[in-house]
Amino acid sequence: MPSYRSLFRTPEFTPLLLGAAANTAAQTLGGLALGTLVFRATGSPLLSALSMFGPSLAQVLGATFLLSGADRLPPRTALTAIALLFAAGTAVQALPGLPAGVLLTVVLLLGLVASLGGGVRWGLLNEILAKDGYLPGRSLFNMTSGLMQVTGFATGGALLAALSPRTCLLLAAALYLVAALVLRLGLTARPPRATGRPSASATWRANAELWSSRPRRLTYLGLWLPNGMVVGCESLYVSYAPHAAGTLFACGALGMFAGDVTVGRLLPAAVRTRLATPLLLLLAAPYLLFAAHPAVPVAAVCVTVASVGFGASLVQQERLMRLTPDAMAGQALGLHSAGTLTLQGVGATAAGTLAQFTSPAAAMTAMAAGSVCVTLALATAARRAAPVRPPAEPAPQRTPS
Repeated sequence: MPSYRSLFRTPEFTPLLLGAAANTAAQTLGGLALGTLVFRATGSPLLSALSMFGPSLAQVLGATFLLSGADRLPPRTALTAIALLFAAGTAVQALPGLPAGVLLTVVLLLGLVASLGGGVRWGLLNEILAKDGYLPGRSLFNMTSGLMQVTGFATGGALLAALSPRTCLLLAAALYLVAALVLRLGLTARPPRATGRPSASATWRANAELWSSRPRRLTYLGLWLPNGMVVGCESLYVSYAPHAAGTLFACGALGMFAGDVTVGRLLPAAVRTRLATPLLLLLAAPYLLFAAHPAVPVAAVCVTVASVGFGASLVQQERLMRLTPDAMAGQALGLHSAGTLTLQGVGATAAGTLAQFTSPAAAMTAMAAGSVCVTLALATAARRAAPVRPPAEPAPQRTPS
C-alpha cells in the first residue's frame, strides 16, 4: 500500500486535497452558524437539525437525475463551479430578515448542487491515484476532513461567542471562494472519464446496473443506513447542549480522525476486511448512554469513542471498488456519497422530529438503537452473499538508501 508521503508526489493530489479541506472548513463553520441562527430564532430542534443537515435530503434528487455528470463533466470545471455556487448560496443565507422557510429552501438547493460534487471528486481521486492508492488517499482525505472539522467547530464555537451567526456565514462564504480558487489553479483541464452528455436516463441506467448486484446492494446499504442514523444523533448536539455543541462536534471529528488513521494506515488488509460490522456497532453503541442524559464531559467522551466507528466506511468503500468496473467508478462513488448524505438528512429529520415530541437525549438513544439493529440485520444478510476475496498485501519494497 502506498505511503501517505508518496501520495503528495502524485500530480493534482495536493490541490484536490487542499480544495476539499477549504470546502470542509466552510461547511463546518457555515453549518454551525446556520444551525445556531435558526435555533436562536425558533427554539426548534427539528428546524435546527434541518438547517445543518437539510442539504443532505436533496442528494436523492441529484442521485436520481444528475449523477451521470460525475463521469461526463470535466472535473476541474465542475468542482470549481460547485464551490462558487456554495459561496453565493452561503452569502445569501447571511442576509438579515430571511424567514426560516427561505433559509431552508436555499439549504436544499445547495444540497442538490452538492449531490454532483462527491462523484466528481472521488472519481477524480480514483483516476489520479494508482489502483492500490485509493484507500490510503481516501483515508488521508477523511483525516484532513476530521482535522478541519475539529478546527472548524472549535473556531466556530469561539467565533459565535464573539460574532453574530450572519458574520460567521460570510466567513464561510469566503472559504468557499478559497476552495474554488485552489481547485481552478491547482487542477489540470482533464477531459470527462466517459463519453456522452449527462442526462437523467444515463443516470438511471448506470444506477440500475450498480444496484443489480446483491453484494453491491448490501455494501451500499451498509454505507448508508447505520451512518445516517448516527448522524441523526449528531444533528441534535445544538439542542442537547446549546452552549457546548461546538465541543461535541469537535470531539466527534477527533474520533473520526483516529478511526481513519487506524483503518487506513495501521491495519493489514486481512484484519481490515473483517472490521466493518464491529466498527459500525461501535459507531452507535456509545449513544445508547444518552438515555441517562449525561453531562457534557461524559457526552464528549461518548461522542469521541463512537466516532472512531466512522472508519467502517473505508472498509466498505474498498469493497465497493472491488465490486465495480473502473468505467463506473465516478458514478459508483457518487451514488455512495449521495446516498450517504441523503440518509444523513433523513436521519437528522427523524431525530429532530423525535426530539420535538420527546427530548434530544431520548431521540439520540432511539436513533442509536435503530443503527445497532440495522447493522446486525445487514451483517446477517451479508453472510448469505457471495464472499469477496480480500486484497492481497503488496510485497515489501526496499527503499534506496
